[in-house]
Order: sequence, then C-alpha cells, then structure tokens
Amino acid sequence: MGELTTDAERWWPRLSIRAKHAILADPAAPLDDAVREEIGTLTDAPAPERLGAADRDYIRTQTEFVD
Repeated sequence: MGELTTDAERWWPRLSIRAKHAILADPAAPLDDAVREEIGTLTDAPAPERLGAADRDYIRTQTEFVD
C-alpha cells in the first residue's frame, strides 16, 4: 500500500484517543493494524501502511499548542 493521503481531516477528529496517541508517538512510522482498521472503518476504505506528508501536516496542525 505505501504512503497515501487519506484525507485525515475526515477521520482524525473521530479517531480514538488510543489511536491518536499511537500515531503521535511517531507519525512517520508504519501504522499498526488496530489504527489502520479504525481509519478504514471511519473512511470506508483501506488505510495505508503509513500516513502521507499531507496527513502528517494536517495532524500536526491539530495538535500544536497555542498561547
């Protein structure tokens, strides 16, 4: 499958805390099977092995602290 854009703005807000923590531990790492399954359920499509740069960028904008 490789690195694909999965339209993270659709699934990131609804992803479980456990899955979010797993991704945030290393956003460039391969996604574990449970996270891929959850993303697949939320998108009705197979999740990639790794998140693409656009998805990682989106997730980073959703997790930065603002003063």
